[in-house]
Amino acid sequence: MKTATPFALVLVTTPDLKTARMLAKTALSARLIACANILPQIESHYRWQDKIESGKEVLLLLKTRKSRLAALEKLVLTHHPYDTPEFIVLSLTAGNRKYLSWLTSSL
Repeated sequence: MKTATPFALVLVTTPDLKTARMLAKTALSARLIACANILPQIESHYRWQDKIESGKEVLLLLKTRKSRLAALEKLVLTHHPYDTPEFIVLSLTAGNRKYLSWLTSSL
């Protein structure tokens, strides 16, 4: 186990697989993320414009360096179809040494 403080996990929901794949590929091509996991068919329940809503979405888990968060957020906001896309950052505290080395070399 090794400290992982330079890294973050970003959560982004999208309306469909096509959008999720496009965002993942665009972020990878720009070297803003090392990895994207796409979790299809999640069900989201939320309050929007004072109404309770629900719908099917796709969740992206993006692994990146904290130093690249601003550029990644800009990319997501530019290419995302939602007016207010989810962009939530979780700080990492520790992880497997080999995996963290791979993250470092991939960014």
